[in-house]
Amino acid sequence: MSVANSIHHSKHIYNYLKALNLGLFLSDVYLNHLLTIILSVFLRGYRGKTVDFQEVSHCHRTTTAYFLNHGKWKDDALQDVLKSSILQAIYREAQRSGQPIYCIVDDTIASHTRPSSQAVHPIEAAYFHQSHLKGCQDYGHQVVSVMLSCNGITLNYAVILYDKSRSKIQIVQEIAEELPAAPVIFYFLCDSWYTTAKVMDRFIRKGFYTVGALKTNRILYPCGIRQKASAFALHLRKTDPDVSLVTVGSREFYVYRYEGELNGIPNAAVILSYPKDGFGNPKALRVFLSTNAELSTQEILDTYTKRWPIELFFRQSKSKLALDSYQIRSRQGIQRYWLIMSLVHYLCCMHSGNYCTFEEGYASLKQQLKQEQFANLYRLIKSSASFEEAFKFVG
Repeated sequence: MSVANSIHHSKHIYNYLKALNLGLFLSDVYLNHLLTIILSVFLRGYRGKTVDFQEVSHCHRTTTAYFLNHGKWKDDALQDVLKSSILQAIYREAQRSGQPIYCIVDDTIASHTRPSSQAVHPIEAAYFHQSHLKGCQDYGHQVVSVMLSCNGITLNYAVILYDKSRSKIQIVQEIAEELPAAPVIFYFLCDSWYTTAKVMDRFIRKGFYTVGALKTNRILYPCGIRQKASAFALHLRKTDPDVSLVTVGSREFYVYRYEGELNGIPNAAVILSYPKDGFGNPKALRVFLSTNAELSTQEILDTYTKRWPIELFFRQSKSKLALDSYQIRSRQGIQRYWLIMSLVHYLCCMHSGNYCTFEEGYASLKQQLKQEQFANLYRLIKSSASFEEAFKFVG
């Protein structure tokens, strides 16, 4: 083993990968390529570029790039192992605690620079997508993320590249089909894009309730009269007996509860909500839905706040896992890269044997890698390796 690879090799992470039985479908050569990418995440200034991979490997950067883009390894087997490990952790916690399981779905855009029309090898599967954050069309990859959560444990179950070969609705329907029946009550949490009858029906068949946001133009039938939620909200007054003030987190909201039919849904609870200081302002109106009408208004709103971890995941992915800057052009390479980043997220949360947040696990692993690095450096110096050769590779 070269000096560079000896210093940057992590026995702790390597043994963890072995414990996941990745050696059943990854040779030691491919396992080391996987380790190279994982270790590079913890470098200062990591951007997801091939030069970052080379910093922790004796191989040329094109070798690791080939592993991602064209390597003959079973990425679907790695995905199955990761999903199985996450399901086991979440469902075991549900059985232990009796707390609900939440399946959280949302999407984000990995922004990229639009290539020239004369580009010979443009990045694959990149399109213009409507960015709600930027309020305009944004070029790049749209990523659908699925997270599972129970009793404070939140893990990233899947990251799927949306490439227009199938709709985001179809992607989520397939996720609903593959999730096993939960040992406790199960909620699907989503924003207004995914609260369609098709998606909610697919989850209901599996015994999962939906709690999500609704668009304000959604049709309701109060007193049997068909009208948009936004139009109905204009008739509400603070003094109405059915309008109440609730506290969610540290904020107060005026809410009205509707129970009844929606198009495609025979019965659901719908909450029309205004911030306390924005009552009656159409732009401040927010609408939420629960297919479990037995939940109180407070419980519905509190349950919806359980979506927040996926927003944190996107933020952390862009700052720590190079969601907005990876330098991979092929569709297969991009999908494999995000599968490996999902594995990194899982390692950060579970590497110690007990769950911790991604930020805590990231800091812990980074510190541990630094300690391993200096321990390897000491052994190299002790075995008569030259100081110049050894210190050349110290981060």
